[in-house]
Amino acid sequence: MSLPHARETLELMLGHLGLVFEVEEMEPAGRIVLNIHTREAGRLIGRDGHTLEDLQYLLNRILDRREGGTANVIVDVEGYRQKEKQDFLGRVRELAEQVRRTGQPLVLAPMNSFDRRLVHQAFVDDPEIATQSEESTARLKQITLVKRISPGAGKSETEKI
Repeated sequence: MSLPHARETLELMLGHLGLVFEVEEMEPAGRIVLNIHTREAGRLIGRDGHTLEDLQYLLNRILDRREGGTANVIVDVEGYRQKEKQDFLGRVRELAEQVRRTGQPLVLAPMNSFDRRLVHQAFVDDPEIATQSEESTARLKQITLVKRISPGAGKSETEKI
């Protein structure tokens, strides 16, 4: 899928909404990201980012039909997704501090695969906290934060899996 084609399609969609905007295109790590700059950011983001999610979903479905593949374009508004990602990871790190202090495992709220990947990556090199995913076919799954067992005491549960 071509970046210009994705951008043109998004610009057409936004134009039909009557917005004044500018689209910035990026390709970090081989992924296509289209960041929208507009004075009406709240209108595009919606409550808790739901409108932005819907816009991204529609764009990807349109591109899938036209190009006959699986489009995976990320749509952002004024860097909203990056800010949300940092806030999300900050909250998870606060919960991890609680696990460090108490030693008690903590089950996180169910989340989508993108958020689960962020959590797992955040603690992959952490010497004290490990992550465990539940076995399930559900789209939203839970992750448990657990304290790693010291190297001399054996392997933690996540290392056995």
